[in-house]
Amino acid sequence: MALVVQKYGGSSVADADCVKRVAQRIVATKKAGNDVVVVVSAMGDTTDELIDLAQQVSPLPPARELDMLLTAGERISMAVLAMAIANLGHEAKSFTGSQAGVITDGSHGKAKIIDVTPGRLQNALADGSICIVAGFQGVSQDSKDITTLGRGGSDTTAVALAAALDADVCEIYTDVDGVFTADPRIVRTARQIPRISYEEMLELAASGAKILHLRCVEYARRYNIPIHVRSSFSQKEGTWVVASTEGTQVENAIISGVAHDRSQAKITVVGVPDKVGEAAGIFRLLAEAEINLDMVVQNVSAAATGKTDISFTLPAADGQAALAALNKAQERIGFDSLRFDDRIGKISLVGAGMRSHPGVTATYFGAIADAGVNIEMISTSEIRISVIVAQDDIDTAVAAAHRAFDLDADQVEAVVYGGTGR
Repeated sequence: MALVVQKYGGSSVADADCVKRVAQRIVATKKAGNDVVVVVSAMGDTTDELIDLAQQVSPLPPARELDMLLTAGERISMAVLAMAIANLGHEAKSFTGSQAGVITDGSHGKAKIIDVTPGRLQNALADGSICIVAGFQGVSQDSKDITTLGRGGSDTTAVALAAALDADVCEIYTDVDGVFTADPRIVRTARQIPRISYEEMLELAASGAKILHLRCVEYARRYNIPIHVRSSFSQKEGTWVVASTEGTQVENAIISGVAHDRSQAKITVVGVPDKVGEAAGIFRLLAEAEINLDMVVQNVSAAATGKTDISFTLPAADGQAALAALNKAQERIGFDSLRFDDRIGKISLVGAGMRSHPGVTATYFGAIADAGVNIEMISTSEIRISVIVAQDDIDTAVAAAHRAFDLDADQVEAVVYGGTGR
């Protein structure tokens, strides 16, 4: 008997009919002889609607109370799904994140899982029940307050539970048929990837691919949990995310895919004194403000002024906090001014095969140039090349790079069953 953890996103449980369809899939998995633990997101756009409600009541709601409000969406999903399963003649028990033993730190809105104690789930499984767990939430180890894990937190909940329960597989159900070589909403001819390594999936997730959350893949790699990405709207095989794809056809490909991220912004610190420690001081300020940076570029110092410009990218949502922190320190650091641009996007080419194939960079940049797109910044890792372009050029650049590396599928176009990508 296998233990299967399944996660269903908001589009998979968007309404009553979707919930009934998901219940039938869960019961089929149980009838096949498996123990089943299910993690659910809030139905459809419930989380966004709750955020809107909170902002109508208070422009700056207390973080503790906002977490308490937002977790209601997943609690609704878990309860109605348990009801639908009961209607099919099988016993299902629903659990909140805290009841399921998901222990987090005390950071509201972006809590990190520090432990999972799934005793109640194990007891329910031993009794033959299907366990339904509210994703995206846990309980603070210190304050015992309800916390949320941030966007994509249900993915992380599912993999964390799979690790704690020593599950055989963690199935992530979404509204597309697996991981594709590009977002099928932009590139309709994107090809599905049958198998992909944790490392490549990490780079895709970090580069903006929304099919899996970054922390979810990190957790899976750490505990060697196979992830099976599938659509809840079809019976297709989907994509396996595993420890290694060596010896498979996909691993031999140069490029795994092209990812994009529209949520980036760029700040340029103009006229920074070119002295030892100035850059460190700037980034220390941003670290104290809990702002994560992505790409960093420092220009060559101008001989006449002895000053340089430092540019970096960060989540657009953190832009104003970063500007405020830097402005407070302008006199001490001695820079001239700040420039902020939130009309940018990141395009990333990912593939373990590019390490041993010369000419990848030239082909990539050539394709973007031939499409008439200007590159503003460049960043690389061993298996990724990322560039910053104007936001209006994102779709053009993604399509051009996809064509340049022959990633288009020969068969029918990719199907998007929902519309959110989760």
